[in-house]
Amino acid sequence: MAITTEGAAQAAAEEGSPVSRPRRRLPPMTVKLGVGLGIAGLIVAFGLIGPLVVGSPSTVRDIGLTGPGHGFVLGTTQTGQDVFAQLAYATRGSLVIGVVVGAITLLLSSFFGVVGAFVGGWADEAFSLLTNIMLVIPGLPLVIVISSYVPNKSIWLVAAVLAITSWAGSARVLRGFTLSVRSRDYVLAARISGEKRWRILLVEILPNLIPLLASQVVFAVIFAILGEAGLSFLGLGATGSFTWGTMLFYAQNGLALRLGAWWWFAPPGLAIALFGAALSLINFSIDEIINPKLRSQTRAERAKWSMSRDREKAATEVGA
Repeated sequence: MAITTEGAAQAAAEEGSPVSRPRRRLPPMTVKLGVGLGIAGLIVAFGLIGPLVVGSPSTVRDIGLTGPGHGFVLGTTQTGQDVFAQLAYATRGSLVIGVVVGAITLLLSSFFGVVGAFVGGWADEAFSLLTNIMLVIPGLPLVIVISSYVPNKSIWLVAAVLAITSWAGSARVLRGFTLSVRSRDYVLAARISGEKRWRILLVEILPNLIPLLASQVVFAVIFAILGEAGLSFLGLGATGSFTWGTMLFYAQNGLALRLGAWWWFAPPGLAIALFGAALSLINFSIDEIINPKLRSQTRAERAKWSMSRDREKAATEVGA
């Protein structure tokens, strides 16, 4: 006996088949992902709104090394500059560097990794050779050499230098995953059906790479912020601009640690640590989305911890 469409849909709903369940379009919200997004969102909001409501961070006053209070939320520097205003502008500067490096890394790694692996042939060989060359070049010494030969460095130049030295690893990871996706049945079926190559790349392959691309961008932003902080701490950072690294550099030159002016060097250091931790939590969550096996292992470990706590509690109650 023939079954109508309505009857099939009703039967599927009763059996709990995927027909009756809406397809999930967003990744599941976990505690790890929520904490990371919350901390990162607060820091980004402070970097966007803070410079609009604070005064000039370069204004010099005759109240050097004043602690928090007395009209200054985070005190003043050795020359009387408002540390809170500097932190607001430094947050925006570091975020700009992170976003620029993340965007450039995304473009370069996608082009040399995804496009090269999809096209194949001599293009893939040439792109792979260039990627391998960039991988074996030590990144930090190259950044130091380039920065030391440029007297006046803007935020954009520092971001470009950091991006040049950070895209190769992501390109290698994306190439390997693209080679795996390129050989799957639905991609081969699209080729046999006569689909255009650009449409196969954009519709069939790139959607599968979105979680991996997001993970690589987050990692590039972390590398950019930490790399800029290291360069600025060595005196090779952006000139005439405020970043978390330049704040630490000026605090070091002003002997803030020796003089006990913790309000000068602690806020930028804490901001770097919090933002790096938030992006790391986001990156770990994306890794669990990409790798279901890792997610299963995480759940298994949580179950073991829960069982251990229950056993300890039961043993304590028995001993009492």
